[in-house]
Formats: sequence, structure tokens, C-alpha cells
Amino acid sequence: MIIELGHFALILAAFTALVQAVVPLIGAHKRWPGWIAVAEPAARIQFLLTLFSFCALTYAFVVSDFSVRLVALNSHSLKPMLYKVSGVWGNHEGSMLLWLLILTLFGAMLSWFGGNLPPTLRARALAVQAAIGLAFFGFILFTSNPFLRLGVPPFDGEGLNPLLQDPGLAFHPPFLYLGYVGLSMAFSFAVAALIEGRVDAAWGRWVRPWTLAAWIFLTIGIALGSWWAYYELGWGGFWFWDPVENASFMPWLLAAALLHSAVVVEKREALKSWTILLAILAFGFSLIGTFIVRSGVITSVHAFANDPERGVFILAILAVFMGGALTLFTARASSMEAKGVFGMVSRESMLVVNNILLAVACFVVFIGTIWPLVSEIFFTRKLSVGPPFFNMAFTPFMVLLGIVMPVGAMLPWKRANIRRAMRPLVPAFVFALALAGLAWSLQTGRSLLGPVGLFLGAWLVFGALVDLMTRTGRGAVGRRLARLGRLPRADWGKALAHAGFGVTIFGIAGLTAWEQEDIRVAYIGQPFTVGAYELTLNDVREVQGPNYVSTMGDVTLSEGGAVVATLNPEKRVYPVKSMPTTEAAIDYRFLRDVYVVVGEAQNDGGYTMRTYIKPLTNWIWMGTLLMALGGIFSLSDRRYRVAAGARKTSAKGVPAE
Repeated sequence: MIIELGHFALILAAFTALVQAVVPLIGAHKRWPGWIAVAEPAARIQFLLTLFSFCALTYAFVVSDFSVRLVALNSHSLKPMLYKVSGVWGNHEGSMLLWLLILTLFGAMLSWFGGNLPPTLRARALAVQAAIGLAFFGFILFTSNPFLRLGVPPFDGEGLNPLLQDPGLAFHPPFLYLGYVGLSMAFSFAVAALIEGRVDAAWGRWVRPWTLAAWIFLTIGIALGSWWAYYELGWGGFWFWDPVENASFMPWLLAAALLHSAVVVEKREALKSWTILLAILAFGFSLIGTFIVRSGVITSVHAFANDPERGVFILAILAVFMGGALTLFTARASSMEAKGVFGMVSRESMLVVNNILLAVACFVVFIGTIWPLVSEIFFTRKLSVGPPFFNMAFTPFMVLLGIVMPVGAMLPWKRANIRRAMRPLVPAFVFALALAGLAWSLQTGRSLLGPVGLFLGAWLVFGALVDLMTRTGRGAVGRRLARLGRLPRADWGKALAHAGFGVTIFGIAGLTAWEQEDIRVAYIGQPFTVGAYELTLNDVREVQGPNYVSTMGDVTLSEGGAVVATLNPEKRVYPVKSMPTTEAAIDYRFLRDVYVVVGEAQNDGGYTMRTYIKPLTNWIWMGTLLMALGGIFSLSDRRYRVAAGARKTSAKGVPAE
């Protein structure tokens, strides 16, 4: 009965979305307050109905109701509870329901916290949000219904993909979807502003918090996925330029560009057309990512589905919303006149450079991702585009971005003197250069990657610190340090995000340049050396897990004769799926990881073992967490909350009695 109620709630939510998409839009056009007011309760009702539907599906997974087709295909009675719950979104249908739940959540949040927006703009934004929801309600109900029943329920389910039975993958999709779907708010604001024909500083202030929230969630989601790939897949990498990885990375790049361009709209009322276009494209690339993951047109280990019918439906949604938004953008382009003028050397100019680099980098990733499909369709040739292409084509833009970011943060608005702005950065530049020289002299090889990465990382980190200190004014060092705590949170957020980007660059460069790898047949009781470490395979035994059987190794890791750690790499087999997985054993340290994988038994009694010494790996995820933390600091700044800005305006506008 609960399943049928969940299905019925989903249908009611679709009808609510239809009302919300039509009535407020007409009301805003006719200036009918009653019709405009429909948007807010409709958004809340739509969210509550979708939440009930999602909870009904979750209930079916928790109680192992195998009469529900989706539960039978993606769950098992012996699964731990965490993976029963995460199994709700560990499949195509359930993940799309989560997608819709988050979409309606953002609409409800706009109705709750957007009370200080102009009523017509809020109504139009909620109508656009509902139109997106309506399209995906139709997609789920007609092609991907999660509530289908089986005539003859099986005794037990088929289980969840073993690769998804991991804490990292349990939380990775929700964060990623919060980012993906969160960009729909920037899209809705952009289309609403185009309909009204007005883009001004207030619009830039309103769109920034929503974009920033989406960017934060995308950052965390991508980091979780990268970390999971590192420790779970057994190949020791953190990024493979897989099409589905790229599908999340492209919106992240455009969202970062949108954040910076929206600052220019807010502060200087310039770059209006470009900012609107970025808002449209950022969500457009989220839809492209959805198409890649669910259509099967591009092969990926991460893909949810391989169904042409679903792919055509998503492609139609993409064409309607992107085509409609871009057509409206073309029609309204003349009304978005830029008011602020700025010189060639100014913060605005550097933000333009920032946007160009991020947009072109996104375009490079897009071309590399879809080129195999283009080649097969138009040239009847099958080919693959791998990491070498992306590393060579993408890296130069990130290097340039890393160079200009500290400079751009120091320049004043409108026009600047480059020498005066660069003077405080000279010590940071010299120190970063000295660290690069030290790395060059100490490393055994002649690769430039390590020293260049160290220079860029140090330049970004120390540049962010210098930027913070210059905002404390002049005076004694003690007083300036005391003023740091009184700086706006947005200043701290920007510094943390830029420094986090530097830490991530340094981690990637250090890992790529200085990693050591050893592959051999190891014998029980016979030690071997990798780099500065000695490893001994002591034993290999069978271990029974809750829903798997494991072949577990026992490896002693020593350095200088002292035992550092005992590692237990595994090869697991899940009987329900008859699928093996590799569980690497990792000794995590601040400056390096030792990564061990045990392989198949050999005829002579040995076991294949792969060992990696991975320097600075954890710095990659520390950097991403710093970036996300910087976004959270900025989001918590009262100046960027619409309500706070409106209260100021209201207070100034009340006449004295």
C-alpha cells in the first residue's frame, strides 16, 4: 500500500508542477497578485509530495520488499542497512527520483527564503524551476517508474553492485546531485531575468548564493568520487578522465566562472550577457552529464543505464530547455546593456581572463569527452580519448589560471597600477620560486612537473595570505593580525578557496612527478624493498564478510627496521552478484601513502602484489575540502544573503517621522 501511495504522490507532484509552471508565469505577465502567489505554496507542496514518494521507495528498500521490481534488482536481505538505504539511489530509477527530490527542494527553499525578491521575478523563477521538474516527472513516470511491482516476487533480491557497497559511494551521489541540480536555480534566475528584461546588480547578488551552494556541493561530490576511485578500484589513481567524471567536472568549471562573473555584475554592472550565458550553460552541462550517464551513448564504468529510449527523452529535455533559453537570450541581448566601464588593468579584466580560462578548459574537456561519439557517427571510426590528451590539453589552462589568480585578487576595481598591486606579492613570488628551486635540486629525475606544481601551489597559498593581510590595513603586525578576525567572511572564503586550489595543484603535481610503483610476485615470509620501505607478506587467508567472501593478505610495512603498519589488502567476491572487487590497503600519512594491492595466487605459491609509494596524495583532497570550506565561509557572509541585503535597503528607505 505504501508503494502505491508513493506512486500516487509522484503523480500529484507532477500535476502540482504543471500548475506552478503555468499559473505564476501568467500572473507575473498580467500583474495578477493572486496568480503570482500560487508559486510559493505550489513549490512547497511539490517538494512534500516528492519527499513522501522518495520515503516510500526508501521504506521498500529498508524492509526488503522484493515485490517491488527495483528493490528485487538492486537489494538483498543480507546487505548492511547503510547499503540498503544507499541502494535507493544506486540505480537509474531511484537516482532520478533523488534528482527530482533535490530539484523540488531547491524550489521550496526559494519559496521559503526568497521573500525579499521582487514578486514577479520570484514567481517566474519558480515557474521555470517547476517546468524543469515537470519534464523530469514525465521522464520518470513514462520511462523510469521506480514503483513497478512484480507479479511473482523472488525469495531474495539480486543485490547492489559490489562497487557501490562503500561509504564513499553511499554519500557521493547525493552531494553530486545537490550540485548538479542546484545549478538549475541559476538557470531559473537567468531565464526569469530574461523574461523580465532586467539584469542588474541586485540580480547578481541574488544569483550568487544559489550558484555558490551548488558549487560547494559539486566540489564535495567530485572529491568523494575521486577518493572512492582511489581506494576502492585498486588501480591507485584519483582521476581517469572518464566520461562520467568529466560530466561532473564540466559544470564545476562553468559554475566557478559564473561565481566570478556574477561578482562583476554585482559590483560593476558589467558582463551581464556573459553571466546570463554562463548560468544557462552551467545547467545545460548538468543536463548533458545526465544524458551521458543514462543514455549509454558513451561507454563508462560509472554509467547508470544503457537505454536509447531514455537517452532520447533526456536529449529532448536538453534541446527544449537549452534551445528555449538560448533563443530567449538572443532576443533579449540588446536589453542587457553594461553600465560599468573598466580599464585593461583592473580586477574586472582579470576576472574576464579567469572566465575565459575556465570556459575554454571546459570546452577542451567537452571535446575530448564527445569526440569518440562524433568520430563513430560521422567518420565510422571507433577511437578513445584518454588521459594523455586531457593532461596535455587541459593542464596549460590551469597553470595560467593559477598564475593570474593571486594577481587578480590584489587588483582594485575599474583601473589599477600593476606595479603597485604586485608589490605586496613580491615576497610570495620569491618564496614560491625558492621552493620550486629546492624541489628541482632535490628530485632525482629531471621532470619539471614537481617544481612547477610546487611553485604554483605555493604562489596561490601565499598569494591568498598576502591578500588577506592587505585587507587589514597598515600598522603594527599585532594589530593587523587582530583585525583578521573582523574581516568579512567572504574575504576569508575567497582566501581559503584560492589556497585550497593551490594545495590541490601541489598534491596532483607531487603525486604525478614523484610516485613510485612496484609490481612483483611476493612469497610468504620473504621481504622486499620499495623505495625506503620494506614489505613482508606474512599470510593470505579466507575471511567471511557479511555478504561476501574475502581473500585477505597480511602485510607488514617497515621503515629503517621499525614496523610502521600492518596492511590487509583484500580480494572480495560477492556471491549474489558473482562479482570480484579489489580492496586496497593504504597506510595514510601526511606526506605520503603506501598503497598495497594483493592479486591472484600463482602456481609456485606466490601472490601478485602491486605496491605504490604515493607522495602528497592526501593534499589533493585536503585542497578540495579547503575550497569547499571557503565556499561555506562565503555563503555564510551576511552581505551575500538576499534577506540581509534587503533589510539594509528597507532600513534606508523608511522616511524619518
